[in-house]
Order: sequence, then C-alpha cells, then structure tokens
Amino acid sequence: MTIAMRNFGLTWTDASGIPCVSAVAYDEASAGRRKKELEGAGATGIEIVPVKPGHLPAPPA
Repeated sequence: MTIAMRNFGLTWTDASGIPCVSAVAYDEASAGRRKKELEGAGATGIEIVPVKPGHLPAPPA
C-alpha cells in the first residue's frame, strides 16, 4: 500500500496589505507551523490550501 504525500501551500496578506503566497509546498504539519509564524508576524487572511506537486497557490484577491 502506497500513501501519497499531500502538499499544501499558504496564501495570506502581509501586515502592509500585500497579498502573498508560499514559494514552497509543505506537508500538513509544517503548513500549520508556518501559519502560526505568519500570525505572529501580523499577517491576515491566512489560508492553508492543497496544491499539486510542482504548483503554487494563487495569491489572495
């Protein structure tokens, strides 16, 4: 039995109002840790989104 790794990216708006996306894919636990880091830095609208390998999430509107 093969278990496929699921990849996640993050989208957020930084403290100065600029929409941002992660430049790397994370596993679910790592994405959760990164979300907490972004919250601590004052980012808003943080979303963890599933991504396909080799793809990045679209920036928030």
